[in-house]
Amino acid sequence: MDREILRLALPSILANISIPLVGMVDMAVAGHLGGASAALIGALTVGSTLFDLLYWNFAFLRAGTGGTTAQAFGRGDTSGQAGILARAAVTGLLAGLLLVAIRLPFLKLAFAVVHCTPEVRELATRYFMMRIWAAPAALSLMAFKGWFIGMQDSVSPMAADLIVFFVNTSASICLAFGVPAIGIPAMGFDGIAAGTIMAQYTALAFSLAVIAVKYRKVFKETDRETIRNAFSGSGMREFFSMNGDLLVRSLCFLVIYTGFTAISARYGDVLLASGALIMKIMMFFSYFTDGFAYAGEALTGRFTGERRPGMVNMTVRNVFIWSMSIAAVFMILNACLSIPMFRIFTPDTTVIAASRRFVPWIVLMPLLGCPAFTWDGIYVGATLTRPLRNSSLYFVLFSVIVWIAGISILNTASGLPALSFGPDPGPGAPGRYGFAAMHILFTAYMAHLLVRCIYLTVYWRKRRM
Repeated sequence: MDREILRLALPSILANISIPLVGMVDMAVAGHLGGASAALIGALTVGSTLFDLLYWNFAFLRAGTGGTTAQAFGRGDTSGQAGILARAAVTGLLAGLLLVAIRLPFLKLAFAVVHCTPEVRELATRYFMMRIWAAPAALSLMAFKGWFIGMQDSVSPMAADLIVFFVNTSASICLAFGVPAIGIPAMGFDGIAAGTIMAQYTALAFSLAVIAVKYRKVFKETDRETIRNAFSGSGMREFFSMNGDLLVRSLCFLVIYTGFTAISARYGDVLLASGALIMKIMMFFSYFTDGFAYAGEALTGRFTGERRPGMVNMTVRNVFIWSMSIAAVFMILNACLSIPMFRIFTPDTTVIAASRRFVPWIVLMPLLGCPAFTWDGIYVGATLTRPLRNSSLYFVLFSVIVWIAGISILNTASGLPALSFGPDPGPGAPGRYGFAAMHILFTAYMAHLLVRCIYLTVYWRKRRM
């Protein structure tokens, strides 16, 4: 069992590391372009958050595809495997084209919710209007990655993610700063978005090539009628029923993560940039844990399809041993390396000084994040989507309560209206109120992790009994 977990987890960890590294490289490029570093980092953060608002609504393309494919793999159902990929990939492509079509009204609606300085808004709009053209590739890739994991193949999605990393990194740096020797002009901030577009379509082409070469037998043994049936009748009903729960879950994550960015933006560019740096470092750990969550997803789905509950329980136990060990290591690393990481992202001493105050949250995050992320993978593999949906509704409610209670107490102590966002932060370094509000915001974020851990653990134990 440990060998199987590591076979699936290690390539996924390597792939997952590349995902936050893409964002980190983009943030480092923005931070070194010159001018107002905090505004550039803030604009990239807001622009990326806008894509989170869009893409996370379609996270079911990866999660739902992975769990159902793993169970079809366990049953030895080749036709089912082919139908699942066809349905998910076409859905991803059409969804991406839809997002391109609605880009302007979405942008207006988003900025009605996300408040930021005029400079940040202008830069974020430029970034969004370029990068949106990568949406068809990005959403289709979600389907391919989920399918590969369900097929017990963690090498192919690893290769796709590494392609995204290397192409995005090289293209963003070259396009942002220019390479006069070979005639590439400097695009500045726009070059970051252009590099992302190139990376997504390159990875999509690679995934299609893998299907054509490595998995041609799956589709060769599946007739066209089976593929057509995947888009009608019970297949589509099951697809949208299960993924409806996952869509609600994705919307709940959007409330948490976009809410974090939207609220931190109200306290000035420095705290917006600082919050973005803290979140990047905290989430870097999650991509290690997700490697074991993906292994748990693949194996749980496989053994569920094979109807071997004893192996499912063994998978849960062993995956948690591995992932909690990773959590312990990262608590130590985060305590020691957070401040050097700040300096890699930006030379802005004001942003670095502000970020130092939030290091304890970086240290705490693995302890709560590890079981939350690991349970997600196990539940997806078992296609237990309803408890995932319910836990998401509960953690949003609890986080909102924590935020409202905390900011009300702070405002009352400061002589302000209970539910206000406080005084205008103004230019320059943030004040005591802004730092206190950000600590409350981090408390609300940790509260959502705690609720996920408790609910999913209790539900699984009751289910076993």
